[in-house]
Amino acid sequence: MTTTTPSRGRRRAPTRMERAAGKAAALQRPRVILALLLLLGLTCVMLLDGYLRAEVGGDERVRDGASAGKVPDKVLNGGPILTFRDGKPVTQTIPKKTIVLTFDDGPNPTYTPTVLKILKKYDVPGTFFLVGSMVSRYPSIVKQMVAQGNEVGIHTFTHVDLSYQSDARIKREMEQTQLALAGAAGITTTLFRAPYSSETDAIDNYSYPVYKKLGASGYTSVFVDTDSDDWKQPGVAKIIKWATPSGTSGSSVLFHDAGGVRSQTMKALPTYIEKMKAKGYTFTTVSGAIAKNAAAQRASGTGAGAGAGAGTAAGTSTGTVVAGAKPSSAPVDSAVGGAGAAGGGTGGAGRNGSRNGISVLQGAHREATGMTLYEGKALIYAVTVAEWVVPGLAAGLTVVGIAVMSRFGMMLILARRHYRQRNKRRFSWGPTVTRPVTVIVPAYNEKECIANTLESLAKSTHPIEVIVVDDGSSDGTSEIAREAARSFGMTNVRVIRQENAGKPAALNNGVRSASYDIVVMMDGDTVFEPDTVRHLVQPFADPEVGAVAGNAKVGNRNTVIGAWQHIEYVMGFNLDRRMYDLLRCMPTIPGAIGAFRREAVLQVGGMSEDTLAEDTDITIAMHREGWRVVYQEHAKAWTEAPASLKQLWSQRYRWSYGTMQALWKHRKSLTDKGPSGRFGRVGMPLVVIFQIITPVFAPLIDVFTVYSMIFVDFWASLAMWFAVLGIQLLCAAYAFRLDREKYRYLLMMPLQQLAYRQMMYLVLIHSSITALTGGRLRWQKLKRTGEVGTPAGASR
Repeated sequence: MTTTTPSRGRRRAPTRMERAAGKAAALQRPRVILALLLLLGLTCVMLLDGYLRAEVGGDERVRDGASAGKVPDKVLNGGPILTFRDGKPVTQTIPKKTIVLTFDDGPNPTYTPTVLKILKKYDVPGTFFLVGSMVSRYPSIVKQMVAQGNEVGIHTFTHVDLSYQSDARIKREMEQTQLALAGAAGITTTLFRAPYSSETDAIDNYSYPVYKKLGASGYTSVFVDTDSDDWKQPGVAKIIKWATPSGTSGSSVLFHDAGGVRSQTMKALPTYIEKMKAKGYTFTTVSGAIAKNAAAQRASGTGAGAGAGAGTAAGTSTGTVVAGAKPSSAPVDSAVGGAGAAGGGTGGAGRNGSRNGISVLQGAHREATGMTLYEGKALIYAVTVAEWVVPGLAAGLTVVGIAVMSRFGMMLILARRHYRQRNKRRFSWGPTVTRPVTVIVPAYNEKECIANTLESLAKSTHPIEVIVVDDGSSDGTSEIAREAARSFGMTNVRVIRQENAGKPAALNNGVRSASYDIVVMMDGDTVFEPDTVRHLVQPFADPEVGAVAGNAKVGNRNTVIGAWQHIEYVMGFNLDRRMYDLLRCMPTIPGAIGAFRREAVLQVGGMSEDTLAEDTDITIAMHREGWRVVYQEHAKAWTEAPASLKQLWSQRYRWSYGTMQALWKHRKSLTDKGPSGRFGRVGMPLVVIFQIITPVFAPLIDVFTVYSMIFVDFWASLAMWFAVLGIQLLCAAYAFRLDREKYRYLLMMPLQQLAYRQMMYLVLIHSSITALTGGRLRWQKLKRTGEVGTPAGASR
């Protein structure tokens, strides 16, 4: 039996336009992802830099005065070297007439190299307890330090009091410092000194468990016998005095090579070394001291042998204190003990005594291999990038901020000057222009708006001819236009139909068909006030004027998105265009309202299809041909702005990309002479700096602001943000005053700065990436509602 499957209706094959749109959308998605990845990468770099500087995750708490009741007395009264064997603490003292010279908080690019030079000069080793974040920032210093024969230990990654930290944070602090050491010098270490620690009698009930946990992991904690207190900057003489141990006792002496101004330490160190050598003291590292203790144990016969390690001396002549410990093979002890057993130690092997390739003075070091080494190098590389990128961006953003503030000031000054100049009673462009002009209305699927457009033109107080160029509409736009013209009694309207070829082609068709020498161009969704055309054409009384930009206004401003665009339009036209007008470098005549000498349009080759911003393209072309382009504030047009975020993104994306195309097309104006060179060296830099570069960097300013609010100083950052907002509000208020707009819309400005402005920046970044990657865009038709009627009905 055969079963017949009922046939299903076939899907309609996509049209050529739909296929092109789908292909364009597919090409744009990777670019959006790339833009977001760049922003994410920058954020990560900033967070890394902030972590290195203790701005992110920093903890400045320091415990003081806590009880030590749970700490064994033999630890509190023991030597400065603390290890744990099978959970039992073992302490060691420094051998007599021996100095372990230790330095905390480094490396520092100013003071640590000086310390290394001093130690090399006097053939003295040192033990440096390094902060991991500083190691990752100055790896070359650490590499030199290790190569010179000094020993290094961990001082945590961000210099935090570990007694306040969780186990996970403690582990992270240690591991990250080990990675930094691996990347910088190819080693790890088993020595540790806690930040804010001093002598063993300062161990309390909170810090002791930390030492115990680290000891179980093989770390040797190192404390202080003698503190120079150089951080107090008491003077060279007192630093030397306080760093000198009493009698002939050995000592672990603390100096600082970072963490503040250490100029006194640098002066005191050479004198101190000379003084202690004169008294018969020798200098060694922590591992060297442990090796000496092991050698002394074997010599006295009280040690457990080489295999027991250096930390198992019970009651030896070196003063070691053992609290019920059993021998263990903790990493540092086994390595150092082995070296000592083999005849190492500063007494037998010299400054860098070693046996079997193991340096006695660097017995705590381990060679970094495998993933530890690679991860360490990756960390150093990432920090290097952050060290260059973040300060560079900070400097760049400072320049951008100064430039933006300067621009605001220039805009206010020039806008006021422009207003006073153009509104003087005696100001005139010349004889009043009364001759008829041609109004060209390109239209593509404008059935919702075209009737309103023609109705507004029917009320024009200036004689006009209207040419509606229907660019292949499929919604009956031309029929609606003819019917509207008949209903309004307009005998001066011609409707021209053409195959769909784009807006530039429609405008060029209108220019060729125009009957008069002045043509006014407007969009099919725009309405004019009765006096708009009359005001718009008056500047043509000046024979130098080739084009006039009108004052476009948002008609559908009663929505949030509309209000945001209304603020943008008023500020853009009233401040930017006034400034550009006085500087004679107007970059764009808006497509919604502009007027041209017909001969000038033909002279530059008409509306070009080379770019998506044909209005910017032709404006620059006119400047290059020597025509003057001016702004007429009293010629107002009401346009329907995008009503959704998707449509807004599509429109601004095309505008931004088209502007970049136009600037690139006319890049030779930078080197031209005459009027073309004037625009190239004045107008083009202004447009590039303030419409492309500055907005591209603007999101970074916001990222820095949010970062500062979270990790640095919330109130100071918030105050700075409000200060900038205040300046922008001042500029906006002045623009609203010049245009006689109501101030209530400015209440939306703070929200505009938080949401709308960010979207515009992302659009520009997206456009920039598209331009840099060679992408192409097509015209996108925005969905219209026709809600913008005659100006009298437009809500203000």
